[in-house]
Amino acid sequence: MSRVVNLTASVAEVERLCRTHDFRISTIEPLLSGGSRVVLLDGREADQVRVLMKKQMISGDVKRSPAHVSRQPPPSYRTR
Repeated sequence: MSRVVNLTASVAEVERLCRTHDFRISTIEPLLSGGSRVVLLDGREADQVRVLMKKQMISGDVKRSPAHVSRQPPPSYRTR
């Protein structure tokens, strides 16, 4: 069960959805190819994001930034 979800939605949209549903984000980053890559703390939460945003799912390869490691969400998203 993968915790990674690639979406055509912006980082702000994904963060808003996760706040609304109390999904816990491990890390989130904008994609160079457009959209966002989010890793959730729980695979079940990732599955729920996939259901809620099924029309915005990206299938296939995505282009990530080489500096993706430095892009971490604020501490409030990592600890709950």
